[in-house]
Amino acid sequence: MSKKCVLAYSGGLDTSVILGWLIDKGYEVHAVYVDLGQPCENREEIRKKAENIGATSVRFIDAKEELCRDFAFPVVQWQAKYESVYLLGTSIARPLISKKILEVAREVGASAYAHGATGKGNDQCRFQLAAEALCPDIKMIAPWRIDEFRAQFPGRTEMIKYCEKNNIPVKASIAKPYSSDENCLHISYEAGKLEDLNVNGLELVDFGMCVKPKDAPDKEEEVVVDFEEGTPVAVNGEKLTAYGVVDALNKIGGRNGVGIIDMVENRFVGMKSRGVYESPGMTILYNAHRYIEQLTMGRELLHLCDRLSPEVAELVYYGYWYSQKMDALLAFNKEAQKSVTGSVSLRLYKGNIILNSRTSANSLYDEGVATMEGSDAYDQNDATGFIRIQGLPYRVAGKVRPRPY
Repeated sequence: MSKKCVLAYSGGLDTSVILGWLIDKGYEVHAVYVDLGQPCENREEIRKKAENIGATSVRFIDAKEELCRDFAFPVVQWQAKYESVYLLGTSIARPLISKKILEVAREVGASAYAHGATGKGNDQCRFQLAAEALCPDIKMIAPWRIDEFRAQFPGRTEMIKYCEKNNIPVKASIAKPYSSDENCLHISYEAGKLEDLNVNGLELVDFGMCVKPKDAPDKEEEVVVDFEEGTPVAVNGEKLTAYGVVDALNKIGGRNGVGIIDMVENRFVGMKSRGVYESPGMTILYNAHRYIEQLTMGRELLHLCDRLSPEVAELVYYGYWYSQKMDALLAFNKEAQKSVTGSVSLRLYKGNIILNSRTSANSLYDEGVATMEGSDAYDQNDATGFIRIQGLPYRVAGKVRPRPY
């Protein structure tokens, strides 16, 4: 009797090799491709490849809308950026992938869940922590953490040669062995020549979503994004689904070279790594959302959200999506975003995002109060007592412990 296993299958180098390896180990493998709007992948070729390698079944699950609506948009609303830069495109997707994989495992009666994440990376944590939270009894198979597998495939070069020998087509090559992950939120590029920090990532990478900023049009393009309670609902006046918003902004941002970063980040497992990312649509959303938030959210709440934002980014990056802490923060977020409704106009130019205008019925900005011109809405004499009260502890401390100056 064969053992049943579900495999998180992308059709890339690692999972194509792993599929064959699991079959050799006696597993009945059900390959599951979670469709997250990967912009550069041919689904039919991926299906045929898995069937030719020997998968018992090949499932394609469309989760684009769920990814954007239930995972990406709450993270945007938190303005969560790992180490102030990374928009978490890969991190956001992993708990959803695990959820979908486990649904198939339950359907086919599989007791094991395999993935192609390495023992050096973050994704192994994200896949497994999500799986253990949702299905504590599932057996995890991570070939990159198995000595026998690494002895046969010590690196990507051996895997590429294996695929060439067995007529398995993959995008990676020995000349450019990128470890590339993609979905509708972003594409990441790692490994190969990118491991050399002296290499210019912008010049090296062949981007799949963006043109390089220098190749973008020589004129600005305006884009308008509408929000309802923190959720983007329309682009340039057209009401769209969650995925529709992301897809439209990817096209607009991509052709203007928006959303490319090159960073060295601290992985959860402890090492630093270099990654190049392109996230055109998400970059526009982060910027547009912040402008509406500034307009509609009170100071104390905005500052509290800013203090909690790095916490959310860490939870997502580390793989703690299905945790009590994340549950509580997501519930808080729904209340915090209730006033964040309005419209933002941005101009895009060669990788830059320039604010054009913003408006909201919930705006807390009062021109009559804020104006530097004469106005009866604010009595400047009131500031005297306000500042004297604020300064009281400093005056007392200054007398007790004088500071040199």
